[in-house]
Amino acid sequence: MLYRLMKYVFLGPLLRLFWPTKVVGAENIPERGGAILASNHLAVADSFFMPTYVKRKVTFPAKQEYFTEKGVKGTLKKWFFTGVGQFPIDRSSGSAAQAALDTATRLVREGHLLGIYPEGTRSPDGRLYKGKTGVARIALESGGLVVPVAMIGTDKVNPIGSKMWWPRKLEIRFGKPLDFSRYDGLAGDRFVERSITDEIMYALMELSGQEYVDIYAARAKELAAADAAGVRAAVPAQASAREAARLPESKAG
Repeated sequence: MLYRLMKYVFLGPLLRLFWPTKVVGAENIPERGGAILASNHLAVADSFFMPTYVKRKVTFPAKQEYFTEKGVKGTLKKWFFTGVGQFPIDRSSGSAAQAALDTATRLVREGHLLGIYPEGTRSPDGRLYKGKTGVARIALESGGLVVPVAMIGTDKVNPIGSKMWWPRKLEIRFGKPLDFSRYDGLAGDRFVERSITDEIMYALMELSGQEYVDIYAARAKELAAADAAGVRAAVPAQASAREAARLPESKAG
């Protein structure tokens, strides 16, 4: 009920009114059954705009801090993020991360649409970064199709570090579903999971038109922070997404 109120009464109409959005390929989203919407990640706003233009409910994993803040502000945050279809994940340890993957896998098996950002965090500069293999593990264990999603322009609406949302025209592109059933029974194989993840990232690169960088976004942020502090850190030469998809784990991973 809360999700529908947010989508159709409170938040959704405002997003449609002030941020006109072109939607391409919505027919690629399965009408029923579990599936994974794997998106690039430019801004916090991505998790609000995408579900607004998807008929079915989209559930996103979100960092646990959104749900655990104390006081009135914390209560309102928890109410809001629950209302827009997000569930908390604890990233403090390996076992916590596995619990989050298990929850995501269960949701897809139960027939839900799962929204996920394979990069793991927002792009620090608008480029597309290396995907983490959790999306592949979820796809293999749940059997769900993966629909690549490109968010275009949300970084201009909600720039990193800004609390303001600026009026801009947006575009959301839904690509053709990717079926990885040919890898049935191979969940846990790190080479297979890397190959699947790279295939997803290549599809996102083609769909979004972003430049691909073959390091994790979190690492790119660390390098930027080191540079800002006057510490020089070498960045390895980058492979294209197509090249990365062809490399073994020892080189691409």
